[in-house]
Amino acid sequence: MEFQDYYKTLGVARDATAEGIKKAFRKLARKFHPDVSKESDAELRMRQLNEAYAVLSDPEKRAAYDQLERGYQPGQAFRPPPDWDTGFEFSSRGFSPQEEADFSDFFAELFGHVGGRHRGFHAHGGSFQSRGVDHHAKVLLDLEDAFTGATRQLSLRVPGMDAQGVVQLRSRTLSVKIPKGVREGQLIRLAGQGAPGIGGAPAGDLFLEVHFKPHGQLKVKGRNLHLTLPVAPWEAALGAVVPIDLPGGELKVRIPPGAQSGSELRVRGKGIPANPPGDLLLEIQVVLPPANTPKARELYEIMARELTFNPRPDRRA
Repeated sequence: MEFQDYYKTLGVARDATAEGIKKAFRKLARKFHPDVSKESDAELRMRQLNEAYAVLSDPEKRAAYDQLERGYQPGQAFRPPPDWDTGFEFSSRGFSPQEEADFSDFFAELFGHVGGRHRGFHAHGGSFQSRGVDHHAKVLLDLEDAFTGATRQLSLRVPGMDAQGVVQLRSRTLSVKIPKGVREGQLIRLAGQGAPGIGGAPAGDLFLEVHFKPHGQLKVKGRNLHLTLPVAPWEAALGAVVPIDLPGGELKVRIPPGAQSGSELRVRGKGIPANPPGDLLLEIQVVLPPANTPKARELYEIMARELTFNPRPDRRA
């Protein structure tokens, strides 16, 4: 996937005002619109212009793009950093599937998930009313919060436009109750924390999309937890009970005799404590002690002599 320089596409500076971006787009659109242009690549250029304008004319998308685009060159191979959009508050102004189909993979990777339902409006008693649009933001939580529940102070960055048409970011901090058993991708709804309504209509809601910060040992997949469990050769061969530290406390797991590296154990109900709870999946990793002392070498030599074991039975010289 190639990086797209939207400022270069429209031929504007990175500090261009909203009015400057609009003028540049209109000028280029008149030149490359397929109905009037004689340029051989008019249709492609028009799609590129529409995509660039869709991002740079939207304060929310432009603020997020500005944070991301520094250091990249047009056409350079690009992959967005993990959780690059965490903490940005987006409104539900989205694009139709037909509009997004004309945009690049670069746009889809960054903004394809942004947007939601459009709120309708109605007239009541001769006055115009419109419910406020919903807002969405991605937040990172500690995995421990899913085990215990918590109340956290979460800060969001809210893009907007100043009087001169320059994008600015303001921040707001919300006290959010994290429910026990929250899972990756779950939406936490904060009623009335979206955009204000018009004509006395209620405000929209704010939906926080939950993601977990990287954990030192555990990986989260849905409600399940995955852990690589190192074991000694004698624990794997003879079986053992080993302790595991989980966010919910210590858990003792029985390793069956004859366990092999790469084999998987499933401990039911010991994943995210939801309803139903997830499972804990353990990948066994047999770790050999080093032969770095005379005694250790002696023990390895005894095993080499006395154990009739061929780790490569199906291979021929």
